[in-house]
Amino acid sequence: MKFEVITMTDRAAERVREIVATRGNAKGVRVGIKKGGCAGMEYTVDLVTEPDAKDDHVEHAGANVWVAPEASLYLLGTEMDFEVTKLRTGFVFNNPNQSSACGCGESVELKPADLKALAEARAAGTA
Repeated sequence: MKFEVITMTDRAAERVREIVATRGNAKGVRVGIKKGGCAGMEYTVDLVTEPDAKDDHVEHAGANVWVAPEASLYLLGTEMDFEVTKLRTGFVFNNPNQSSACGCGESVELKPADLKALAEARAAGTA
């Protein structure tokens, strides 16, 4: 089984495919993190027209997601979902490395995953 930094639900994959279908040169989306918000970090989702070879690539149900290398330690084990509620519509990240979130849910506090666990998981995925 191939090692993947994040996994996608069927709903997330469907939304990524919809985004790609409406933009002629898009290949998928890139997930990352940036400093910001009241809790310290925010997830980013950007359109990918040219994949970066340094990114981790995840494919599920025909949807392509790339993970920025600087975000890998913070996103290890994360499930990417998509939800539509009365208050918001967007991607949701169920992240075991998240230690807290702000009240509005737009920013999070993340701790890096264990490097040893990451190395072991990658080694197991390539064996």
